[in-house]
Amino acid sequence: MSKKPYKILVVDDEPDLQPLMLQRMRRSIRGGKYTFVFAGNGLEALDRLRAEQDIDMVVSDINMPQMDGLTLLDQISQLDPNIRSVIISAYGDMKNIRTAMNRGAFDFITKPVDFDDLRITIDRTLAHMARWREALASRDKLVTLQNELNIARKMQRAILPTEFPKKPDFRIFGDMEPARNVGGDFFDVIPLNKGRIGLAIADVSDKGVPAALFMMSTRTLLKGAAIGREQPGDALREVNNMLCEKNDTMMFVTLLYGIYDPANGDFTYANAGHNSPVLVRPDKSCEMLPLTDGVAIGVMPDLEYQQKSVRLAPGDMLNFYTDGVTEAMNENLETFGEERFFDILKNVSDQSPEDVTRAIFAGIRAFAGDAPQSDDITCMTLCLHAN
Repeated sequence: MSKKPYKILVVDDEPDLQPLMLQRMRRSIRGGKYTFVFAGNGLEALDRLRAEQDIDMVVSDINMPQMDGLTLLDQISQLDPNIRSVIISAYGDMKNIRTAMNRGAFDFITKPVDFDDLRITIDRTLAHMARWREALASRDKLVTLQNELNIARKMQRAILPTEFPKKPDFRIFGDMEPARNVGGDFFDVIPLNKGRIGLAIADVSDKGVPAALFMMSTRTLLKGAAIGREQPGDALREVNNMLCEKNDTMMFVTLLYGIYDPANGDFTYANAGHNSPVLVRPDKSCEMLPLTDGVAIGVMPDLEYQQKSVRLAPGDMLNFYTDGVTEAMNENLETFGEERFFDILKNVSDQSPEDVTRAIFAGIRAFAGDAPQSDDITCMTLCLHAN
C-alpha cells in the first residue's frame, strides 16, 4: 500500500498565494509527497482543522483579518498539540517570531517567500513530526533508557540540514554521526540577505533527551537571531539572553556562528566557547582561527560576544567541528587529537566538502577500532573553488 501524502494547511489572506504555491510545489504534489488545502484567515483555518482530522501541518501568515496567525497558534495547540506549525513573518520581525515560538511554532520563514527554503522547512518539519509520532506510538513500550535515547537521536537528526548551497564559487556540506548515548551537537546553514550565508556549529553540555531538546531550542533561537541581527556577536548575545530566561536545567552550549560573504570572501565570526574552525590554504598550510574569548551560551545573561574576520581566497577550505572529533578515543584510551585531524584535512583539502567529511569520519573509525563511540562526531566544511 502506498504511503498517504502529508496534508498541509496554508493560511494566508493573499489570493495569489494559492495558485503560486500549487505551481511551485507541483512536483512534490504529483509525486504524492504532500497535498495542500487553503484558508484565508485563522477562523477559516480552525473550521478546516475541525472538519479534516488528517491535516498534518499548518503554514500560516501572521497578519490576517478576523484572526491573526499568533491567535491561531494558540487555538491549534488546544485543538491538536501534535500538529506542527510554521509561520510566515516579515524579515527581521523578531518580536512576532519570538511570540510565535512561545506559542508552539516549530519553525518560520520570512517574506518574500523563498520556495526552495519553504520546501526545505516543510520537509524538516514533517520529518520531526514523523519522529514525534513514532515517539508517541512507542512511549508505552519505553521500558529502558535506551529506547528513550534512540527516539531522541532520531528527533535530533531530523532538524539537521540535508540540502546545502552549491554555488559556482563555493560549496558547503555537513554531517553528524551520533553516539549511542544521545548528545546535543548540531550544525546549521542559514541563508541571509545579500547572498550571505550563516554557518553555525554547537555542542550542548549534557547528553540524553534533555540535551537534544535544549539543542533544538538553541537552533531555532539562533536561526531567528541570525535573520534579525546583522553581526554574529549580536546574534549570539540575543540567543544567550533568550536561553538564560528559562534555563532551569542549567545547561549550556558551546556555539560558533559566522557569516560568509561571497562578495568579498570575508568570514566574520563570534565564538562562544567552541572549538575554533580550521583553515587550510591551497599550499596545505593549516591553522585554527583566532579565538574571540566568548563564554558558552546559557551561563549568564547580558554577555557581550566579540567577533573577528578572516578573508578567504579561492582554494581555501574552512572546517568546523565538535570535540567529538579530536577527543575520539581508541581502546588504549588515546585521543585522536589535533595532529591526526590536521593531517586528514591537508590530504583532502582539494576535494569536495562531502569527501572531506567522509575522510574525517573514516579516519576516526580506523583510529578508534572497536572502542565504543562516546560522543557525537560533527563536521561541516566550506570549500572555495580554486580559480
